[in-house]
Amino acid sequence: MAVPKRKTTPSKRGMRRSADALKNPTYIEDKNSGELRRPHHVDLKSGMYRGRQILTPKD
Repeated sequence: MAVPKRKTTPSKRGMRRSADALKNPTYIEDKNSGELRRPHHVDLKSGMYRGRQILTPKD
C-alpha cells in the first residue's frame, strides 16, 4: 500500500486545492457581430470562427 513519506504542508495542500474554486466563465465581444461569446468557441449566431465560415447561420 502506498504511504506518503512526508506530511503535506497546508501551503502545498492549498496550492493543490486552488484549482477547485468555481470561477465565472469568461466572455468576449465578437469582432464581427458584437455579440458576447466564449473564447475559442464558434459564434452560433453568425457561424464564424477565426474569420472563417464554419456553420450555416441560424435564422
